[in-house]
Amino acid sequence: MIEVTNLTRRFGQTIAVDGLSFKVQPGEVLGFLGPNGAGKSTTMKMLTGYLRPSSGSARVYGYDIQNQPLEVQRSLGYLPEGAPLYVDMTVAEFLAFTSAVRGYKGGESLKRIKTVVDLVHLGPVLNKTIETLSKGFKRRVGLAQAILHDPKVLILDEPTDGLDPNQKYEVRQLISSMARDKVIILSTHILEEVDAVCTRAIVISNGRLLADETPQSLLARSKTYGAIVLELDDKEIDVKVLNGISGIAKLEVLATTSGQSFRIYPNKGQNVLLDINKSICHNNWKLRSLTVERGYLDEVFRTLTTRTAA
Repeated sequence: MIEVTNLTRRFGQTIAVDGLSFKVQPGEVLGFLGPNGAGKSTTMKMLTGYLRPSSGSARVYGYDIQNQPLEVQRSLGYLPEGAPLYVDMTVAEFLAFTSAVRGYKGGESLKRIKTVVDLVHLGPVLNKTIETLSKGFKRRVGLAQAILHDPKVLILDEPTDGLDPNQKYEVRQLISSMARDKVIILSTHILEEVDAVCTRAIVISNGRLLADETPQSLLARSKTYGAIVLELDDKEIDVKVLNGISGIAKLEVLATTSGQSFRIYPNKGQNVLLDINKSICHNNWKLRSLTVERGYLDEVFRTLTTRTAA
């Protein structure tokens, strides 16, 4: 696993990472969230041995990042922000170089290169120089080098940056399929990615930990989580009937071009759907739709990070 204890990094008087502590177990996909400058990339660079911590410690599969950096780097794959590559090489040359650096030769090297080329769909550009590739293909080449040696730990900084929607879906599916026996940490600004891929999410701001929860638990912090949106074709109904339902904490009238729409907030832990349905039937209201809101991660993210900044 990865175990981080009071990890801190200073740049002069600026504290980029401020006493972070967390653990990640095999089988977990940890989403690393935070605004620009929060300390996400700096934390990843320390875990991979690229930067030394100012204080604190971290262990990757039992290896200390400061005292045993080579052992740490052998056990992990890393896709940095921006995917720095040797752009004068062809994709095939770069992957062969990466394979040789990792110590593979002959048939084993060819086998591993073929596997990652197939996984991230690099076949059409295999013999093109990297500098001629689109941003999306460059990102896929970076991902290929990160997983070529089938590492126990994957650290991915914005893995789907620059990819089109189909490519993003493919990479997310690939991450999910690899997660069963690996530790995966990924930073992302795409909050839907957290919901789609991650089993846990950490939110940081100003280098400090603000939340460490499942995506579902974070969604439950949203003010609209569990609220019921009711859309009716009826132009006039007695709002008092809805307000009179036991268990409703608040009711909002929503703007609509036809009929009437409401957002209904139940009291915490109460299910008012049955009583709302009874009112619809009893009053012969013409129902257009009735949905239960899941909440919004972007709202939770803004609340957490702006409150901390303030």
